[in-house]
Amino acid sequence: SFLLQFILRLEKIANAAKKDSSFTLTFKRYDGHDKPVPRAGRPPLPKPATYMCLIRAQSKSQKISTVVRQEDVPTMMGMYSQFMKSKMDGLKRVKKVKSKAKATKG
Repeated sequence: SFLLQFILRLEKIANAAKKDSSFTLTFKRYDGHDKPVPRAGRPPLPKPATYMCLIRAQSKSQKISTVVRQEDVPTMMGMYSQFMKSKMDGLKRVKKVKSKAKATKG
């Protein structure tokens, strides 16, 4: 399916970015319009029956995007969460610094 293809392409971007850069992923509500909003006095664009989800990924000059229908969003989010769990192994643990005021009270 197209969702699996998108996740596989996203994995390639993540693996390439793992060494020396980062990648961004954005989710946006998409109404299916690819035209700008009309000026005042013109008829407005019709409201969609259902909204979709526009997903964009970018790393350096490489960009990919896909549009997910409303009924496919839970499936996509499940695949995305599995992807994130598998790719979050490079994070470093942040050490918390205790303040002296708290240390003397406790």
